[in-house]
Amino acid sequence: MAVLPGMSTHLAEPAVQPTPDYDELYALLPDADGIPAAGPVGPLDMPSPYRSLLVHNHHMTVTVEQFYGDRVNVRVLETRVDGDDYSRKILLTLAGSGKVVQFGIVRIDLAQLAPLVREQIVAGQTPLGRVLIQNDVLRQVRPTGFVKVTPNAAMREWFHAAGDEALYGRLGVIDTDGRPAIEVLEILAPIVELT
Repeated sequence: MAVLPGMSTHLAEPAVQPTPDYDELYALLPDADGIPAAGPVGPLDMPSPYRSLLVHNHHMTVTVEQFYGDRVNVRVLETRVDGDDYSRKILLTLAGSGKVVQFGIVRIDLAQLAPLVREQIVAGQTPLGRVLIQNDVLRQVRPTGFVKVTPNAAMREWFHAAGDEALYGRLGVIDTDGRPAIEVLEILAPIVELT
């Protein structure tokens, strides 16, 4: 390759993309009985309907609303703030019945977001996906891994689940305006499909 005057021969290192770690993200806001055991699962190894609900590049807010045919609300269980680093543990509930359909933990770099978006997120009244969509935030949802989780006592209580039936979830990053800003852990409630 010819080097033109003023052109550098040094190639920039590609930017390291964050990949949330299940234990690290959950450890930000652990349950009283600890972090539920989890292991990686391939997207093709997830049973239906979990695969179609988790393996995509869309907000889970929209996905679960479409699946259940009802709007979801957010219930914030716990938050943690360290400067611009904001984390929260949440449940998504169906507006009509109050049924818990998803558990999640997010870590957000608030410095990457506009003041109004930050205020709405920290207020905790609206699901994250809806806040980003309603404010026309340029975003890309990037799943980075999928997990099979053995529920702990807290999860069994939230989901009204009697046994240790495996739960399925995903880890991911949401880029805003082309920069990684949000790390997510999203675990679905057990789903019983009618045959």
